Amino acid sequence: MKGDVHDIGKNLVDIILTNNGYKVINLGIKQTIDTILNAHEEHQADAIGMSGLLVKSTLIMKENLEVMNERQISVPVVLGGAALTRRYVEDDLKSLYKGNLYYARDAFAGLYTMDKLMSGDGQALEAAAAAAAGSPGATATALDEEDLVGEDAKLGIQNPARPRGVTRIAGDTTHTHRSDVRTDVPIPQPPFLGSRVVHDIPLEDVFSYTNETALFKGQWQFKQGRKSNEDYQAFVAEKVRPVFEELKERSQREGLLIPRVVYGYFHCQSAGNDLIIYDQDSRNELVRFTFPRQPAGKRLCLADYFASVESGHQDVVAFHLVTVGRRASEYSQELFKSDNYAEYLYFHGLSVESAEALAELWHKKIREELGIADHDAKNLNQLFRQGYQGSRFSFGYPACPNLEDQVKLFELLDPSRIDVELTEEFQLDPEQSTSAIIIHHPEARYFSIE
Repeated sequence: MKGDVHDIGKNLVDIILTNNGYKVINLGIKQTIDTILNAHEEHQADAIGMSGLLVKSTLIMKENLEVMNERQISVPVVLGGAALTRRYVEDDLKSLYKGNLYYARDAFAGLYTMDKLMSGDGQALEAAAAAAAGSPGATATALDEEDLVGEDAKLGIQNPARPRGVTRIAGDTTHTHRSDVRTDVPIPQPPFLGSRVVHDIPLEDVFSYTNETALFKGQWQFKQGRKSNEDYQAFVAEKVRPVFEELKERSQREGLLIPRVVYGYFHCQSAGNDLIIYDQDSRNELVRFTFPRQPAGKRLCLADYFASVESGHQDVVAFHLVTVGRRASEYSQELFKSDNYAEYLYFHGLSVESAEALAELWHKKIREELGIADHDAKNLNQLFRQGYQGSRFSFGYPACPNLEDQVKLFELLDPSRIDVELTEEFQLDPEQSTSAIIIHHPEARYFSIE
């Protein structure tokens, strides 16, 4: 779809449906509704599938369906993606679209959907959809490609680069009734102000921060299932880790992953729900972020973790954007187009998790430079569970949901210097990249706006 740079899920659907006798017209990423509908007309497709990883993608889906209504096109549509929920499809989109619309949980459920559509058994699909809507554990009726490659929703709390799904918020998130977040915390001194680019980062250092649980069980889908922990670890040692080691060696040898970072420190102050970023003289406002506030309960808002204008103190905030480079995306596509599906899935998973590992590595570097790394957990798994002071938040998550804020981050950091750009829907390109706002406040933790 338009603006979407994540192709792993779409390619998985292609693989599974093609292997089961279907002809798939895989348009790939960044496709407008005009391109999709032109392809539908040219190939006389029996159904259209759309997916997206980020919450913004679900809004594009809605716009696409509205365009299809305007053009009186009512072909069956199957929707999927990590940001999509069954409730959103059933409650918001199904009544909107004049044709048949189905929610996607994974690619195998998508295969089931296509089989039923082709056999004319639409009643079975509707019955399954009704059952699924009433029971979270029920079988889904269509395809969510992204779920197949990783337990994104489950791992999201450990992995702030992955946004969560569409959430309905009951209550006012613009009120400024402040939370009880402490205001007396020490403000660290940044080593510099402004932004810097970092090249020549050893790939070994990046790999040392790989979340193997996310890679093996999530991206590569080597689930433990009913295996005992001992049996599963033996399986990993015999079958999985050799793949991991070979891919790491190949990535280094052939320059498939090139870690680069742009990051910086800025003086800042909060004002209500806003975070004001100043220039190096702390006189002029550079950009301003406005964050949502929990309607009730603790009334948390990211702005609360910074010294206020009224306090008279200048706080400090860090931003970073990391990437393992465009070659990773290119090589993934080369593997896919050569029908080397197993290698494609393995390498793509490694490239995505390597970007996450680089983000973890650089967050630690920032904590060291701010002098707060002495609170870091010694165990890597505990580190992945926020075993350190402060937090990093990626735009698209509930605490900072506006992907458009990436534009402001780009103004501050100029990631073009490491060959990263924004799509028209504010997603990072290449996809093996991630950005974050980094907060030093000891009480900063991930939270939802509900």
